[in-house]
Amino acid sequence: MNLSGRLIEWLKSEVRSASAKGCVFGLSGGIDSAVVGALCKKAFPHDLLALLLPCHSRAEDLLHAKELADKFAIPTKTVDLSEANDVLYKLYEEKDFDNKQVDLASANLRPRLRMLSLYYYANKLNYLVVGTGNKSEAMMGYFTKYGDGGVDLLPLANLIKTQVRALAQELGVPPVIIDKKPSAGLWPGQTDEEEMGITYDVLDKIIIGLEKKELTGLEPKLVGKVKQKIAQTEHKRRLPLSFLP
Repeated sequence: MNLSGRLIEWLKSEVRSASAKGCVFGLSGGIDSAVVGALCKKAFPHDLLALLLPCHSRAEDLLHAKELADKFAIPTKTVDLSEANDVLYKLYEEKDFDNKQVDLASANLRPRLRMLSLYYYANKLNYLVVGTGNKSEAMMGYFTKYGDGGVDLLPLANLIKTQVRALAQELGVPPVIIDKKPSAGLWPGQTDEEEMGITYDVLDKIIIGLEKKELTGLEPKLVGKVKQKIAQTEHKRRLPLSFLP
């Protein structure tokens, strides 16, 4: 059985073991959520829901999300979180939200609002929340704790970005989604690679090199940066620590 087949069977097994009916996931218009959507459709043809959760998002992302949903006949529901985001921001900062002046704290409101929405519908429908994070992002801590990291299942968690791209091609994800620059859409012009300070291709090679302990030919400065990020963000990849008296 190929990789997609094993992932589909894994999704089915985990949902059954939780006595759930199907799955709900966020469809952002990016490659990771597109792959998750295609996998969930194959695993649960009639028991799935894709939430489109724009929050001061780029118009093209919503168009790409709808294109993916149409191609795979995935049922969707759109919940615009922009107003909720602005209300919370004003409550915390006591000033109006300015999308051009977004710091990390306010940017992280968006994925955490999306997490609330996903679990609302998961509870309503007796579904599990399927996340879209991949190994490359996880190792760099490039996700929001209790935001896009707050999910039940992570089918792509052990796949580096290079593998996700190959899986997207295998599943028939539209090229416009596969080829566009990855972005969390946290502010205008934001891209994953610029924010992390490293391309996914180089990052993936370093992750593989660290695992195999073969770092020949890799830029030492970038290897050090990745190692530092892995150490700094370990708290995001583990359960909360508890004190043992």
